Amino acid sequence: MNFKLVFKITGKTLLVEAIAMLLPMLVGLIYGESPRPFLLAILITAVAGGALALLKTDTKLFAREGYFTVGLIWVLFGVFGALPFYFCGYFESYIDCLFECISGFTTTGASILTAVEGLPMGILFWRSFTHWLGGMGVLVLTIALLPSLGARSAFLMQAESPGPIKSKLVPKTAQTSKILYGIYLALTLIMIVFLLLADLPLYDAVVTAFGTAGTGGFAVKNLSIAAYNSPAVEIIVTVFMLLFSVNFGMYFLLICGKWKQTLKSDELRFFVGTVFVSGIIIALNILGDYSDTETFGCALRHAFFQVASIISTSGFATTDFNLWPELSRWILILLMFVGACAGSTGGGIKCSRILLLFKALQREIRQAVHPRSVHVVKLDGQVTDEHDLQKSHAFFAAYMIILICGVLVISLDNFSFATTATAVISCLSNVGPGLDVVGPMGNFSVLSDLSKLVLSLLMIIGRLEIFPILVLFSRNAWKRS
Repeated sequence: MNFKLVFKITGKTLLVEAIAMLLPMLVGLIYGESPRPFLLAILITAVAGGALALLKTDTKLFAREGYFTVGLIWVLFGVFGALPFYFCGYFESYIDCLFECISGFTTTGASILTAVEGLPMGILFWRSFTHWLGGMGVLVLTIALLPSLGARSAFLMQAESPGPIKSKLVPKTAQTSKILYGIYLALTLIMIVFLLLADLPLYDAVVTAFGTAGTGGFAVKNLSIAAYNSPAVEIIVTVFMLLFSVNFGMYFLLICGKWKQTLKSDELRFFVGTVFVSGIIIALNILGDYSDTETFGCALRHAFFQVASIISTSGFATTDFNLWPELSRWILILLMFVGACAGSTGGGIKCSRILLLFKALQREIRQAVHPRSVHVVKLDGQVTDEHDLQKSHAFFAAYMIILICGVLVISLDNFSFATTATAVISCLSNVGPGLDVVGPMGNFSVLSDLSKLVLSLLMIIGRLEIFPILVLFSRNAWKRS
């Protein structure tokens, strides 16, 4: 393991984080707030990052260094990113700050804050900005800004990029990063314009766009999106939550004029179909909760907003779905597992993996009926490599094992099954709200410090899609050969 190279790359990434803190500090100054929390955080982060970045080493980076680097960076990004929260004095402990920051960078959106409207504007801006930074990946951003990391950055991107099947849009990794962030930034700016047209203040429009783009869900109002009481805002957020849940490779194909190839995507059709069917069923299920003066359109709006929020793993809320009928709540729990498309900013198991699992199951059934026949699994009309199928199976098995272990640890806090189970599912799938105590109108502040640390780890495991973290505990990763 080339630790010097790992630390050097980590140091350069921490310098990017220190630079990123300048923006919320500037926002705080505009609103007349003290820059002290950010100045201290920037100084500490820059010194640590600079010291590591100055290390001299060779540039031979292999897969295991790539995995180790990604895991270390995501942990340290939370450790140093929590410093502004700690120095502002509005959080009870550093563990709370760490939980909030990791929740931000992993785009989970789970919060320990009981009220957010009293916090400084600069702190709230940093809280939402962590969603935007973590949405596409902090290393993807670093590669885009610093293409000459002095190492084969493809290994870093493979370890951080979501999805069972990873591929570069163009031959050069740095160019791929720039294309991804170009699309990401363009969609974010378009959403800000739409929110401004819906009469949202500039500050609210920007932070809401950050939370939507990263599919994170941090809001600057205690009632989340419901506080604006605006159907136009709800519709805009719903549409863009779904847009950011689509594989960004699809947008690249559209830019290149390959419309037919985009529309033939099995994953995209599965995603759209799941959203449509879930939204209609929930709307019909909750229709009885509305008075005669309210229309079916109102039920549709709330249903599709929450479906989009959960399947995209954004976590915004316009209503307390804790009070919805049991069928609707179970559909939302299932959507937490499914998640968004591969190559998006969303979390969860991913639609492509769910599709592969279903197709593999279908193949096994056919094989049982006709033992001598040969069947292959296809996705988007192409034969799926057996190695990718095996990885999908291994991912699902690891996901369920980690989920069960997490539930057992969090159950020590002795909350209800709904609270315990959905808290773990929500953090592992990077969703945000769960049910019961950790529902859309609740928070995670009542959990013990042990539970907060475990859930913080689960957020990172879920965001990095398990394997980079498991590799760190593998004996083979530490062998010389």
